[in-house]
Amino acid sequence: MRLLCSTLVARGKEAVEQVYVHAKIGIVDDRWLTLGSANLNEHSLFNDTEVNLIVDDPGLATATRHRLWAEHLEMPLDAVAGDPATLVDDVWRPIASEQLARRRAGAPATHRLLQLPGVSRRARRLLGPIQSLLVDG
Repeated sequence: MRLLCSTLVARGKEAVEQVYVHAKIGIVDDRWLTLGSANLNEHSLFNDTEVNLIVDDPGLATATRHRLWAEHLEMPLDAVAGDPATLVDDVWRPIASEQLARRRAGAPATHRLLQLPGVSRRARRLLGPIQSLLVDG
């Protein structure tokens, strides 16, 4: 299992601020895609006044992931078209952890991707019953 919790920051001349977007996107195995404002749990999807679009289209899911990853990683599309697991290990993780180290050292950001401290190191704790993660009431 790979889990890397990160966020995007807006780099400015004087400050770095987190980017907040209410929308959520989920892409599973470059096949299934959901996009909308609902949280990905039973309560939000079925009881709240939220909306999501769900598509089972490998071409659209893959193209969407490529466009998002290229934007978030600040790389050309062809550079993010490889194996997703390899890209997480070899591109996402090094950039995100480097930016976290820079932030902790008080150095300016050189990339907009930032690892969320204290989250990714606890990934193994998520291997419990998946039902408790998806259904909240």
